[in-house]
Amino acid sequence: MRWMRAAGRGLLVLVVVMTGYVASGAHADEDSGTGRGPLTLATAGDLTGYLGPLLEGWNRTHPAEKVTLVELPDSADETHAQMTTDLRGGDRSRFDVLNIDVNWTSEFAAAGWIRPLPRDRFPLKTFLPPVVDTATYDGRLYAVPYVTNAGLLLYRKDVLAKEGVPPPRTWAELEHDAKTIAPKYGLGGYAGQFLPYEGLTVNAAEAVYSAGGTILGDEGARVTVNSAAAREGIGFLARGFREGWIPRAALTYKEEESKQAFQDGHLLFLRNWPYAYAVASARGSKVAGRIGAVPLPGPNGPGTSVLGGSNLAVNTHARHPDSAARLIAYLTSEPVQRQVLTKGALPPVRAALYQDPALIRQFPYLPTLRAAVLSAAPRPKSAHYDQVSLVVQAVVHDALTGRETPEEAVRRLARELAAVSHR
Repeated sequence: MRWMRAAGRGLLVLVVVMTGYVASGAHADEDSGTGRGPLTLATAGDLTGYLGPLLEGWNRTHPAEKVTLVELPDSADETHAQMTTDLRGGDRSRFDVLNIDVNWTSEFAAAGWIRPLPRDRFPLKTFLPPVVDTATYDGRLYAVPYVTNAGLLLYRKDVLAKEGVPPPRTWAELEHDAKTIAPKYGLGGYAGQFLPYEGLTVNAAEAVYSAGGTILGDEGARVTVNSAAAREGIGFLARGFREGWIPRAALTYKEEESKQAFQDGHLLFLRNWPYAYAVASARGSKVAGRIGAVPLPGPNGPGTSVLGGSNLAVNTHARHPDSAARLIAYLTSEPVQRQVLTKGALPPVRAALYQDPALIRQFPYLPTLRAAVLSAAPRPKSAHYDQVSLVVQAVVHDALTGRETPEEAVRRLARELAAVSHR
C-alpha cells in the first residue's frame, strides 16, 4: 500500500508472512515453545526501496527471528485478492501477520481472519488520534496503525504566483482557476484518481464528505448516501469532466499516472497522497521547487480527506505470538517511524514527528498533512467493504463519463449499497 499505496500508491501495505504465532484457542507453538521464529514479510512492490535496508536492522538484532521480504502485486486490488484468497484457507494460510489497508480492517475482522489485539501492548496514545479508529471494529482493536495518509491538493505555486492568486480553498476557486489560469499556461486544470479502482472510491468519498454527506452509517448497516450533499459532491466532479477543466485522460489515472502527469508539468492542480509531493519535488522532476500543497478544498472552505494508511494485523491462525508482537512494536517505534517518513516518503502514525523542526524543514508539507489527517474521515466501514467499493467505483464512473446524471447516480448508489448491506 514499497508499501502498497492506499488505493494504489498512497500508502504501503505490508503482509508479514510468519512461520508461526499462537492464536488464542489455537494449538501451542510446536517449534520453540516461546512463540518466536523466523518471519516472511510480504509487501506490494517497494517503490522507494527503503524497506529492505530497514529490515536488515531488525535481522541484525533478531537473528532467530529473521524477516524475509516478499513482494506482492503493486495494485491494492490485486493484493487484496491475494490476501483474501490465502486467508480463506484457514490454518493452511501462509500469511501470519498482515499490514492491511486501513479500510480492510472491518472486512477482515468480521470474516474472522484477524484476531483482537491487547491495547496495552502498543503505544496507541503516541499516535495521531484518528488513525486508531481505523484499526478497530465493533469496539475492539484488531490491528495496530503503521502508516497514515490524507489526500492533499498539490499545485503549481510558480503559476499561481505569476497570476497573483493564492491556492484555492473552495471548489468555486479551484474550478475558476482550473478553467481560466490553466489554459493560459498550456496545462490541464485538475486531476485526481478516476480510473474505476479503489482510488476512485477515495476521490468520490472525499467529494461527498467535503459537501457534508456520508455513504454508510453504523459500520455498514445503514445506507446514507441518498442526500443533497452526495449529489453536490459527485456533481462537482462530473461537471469538471463535462466542462473540460478535468481532462478526459484523468479517467485512466491511478496514483502513479496522475503523479507523473503533474510531475511532467501537465497539470495545474492534483489531488494525491503526500508521496506525490515528495517525488515531484525530488531532483530531476520538471516541477521541483515549483509546487506547493494545501488541504483539499470543499464547497465553502477546506474539505475532508479520506484517511488512508495501513494497519498491522495478525492472522487468526498464526503461531508465533511473541515474534509478531515484537515486530509490530519495532515497526511502530519512533526511530522506525522516522525512517518510514525520511526513507519511504510515507506519513508516520507517531504524532510527535509532525512537530519536529528538522523534519518540517525536510518535508514542508508536514503541518498541512497533520491538519488533514486530524480532520480526515475513514472510508465507509463495512464487513462487505470490497463490494461496497466496487459499487461506488462503477456508479461514480458512469456519472463522470456522462452515462448517468449525478442525481441518477446517487439514487442508484443507494439501491445497490442497500443490496450489498443486506447480504
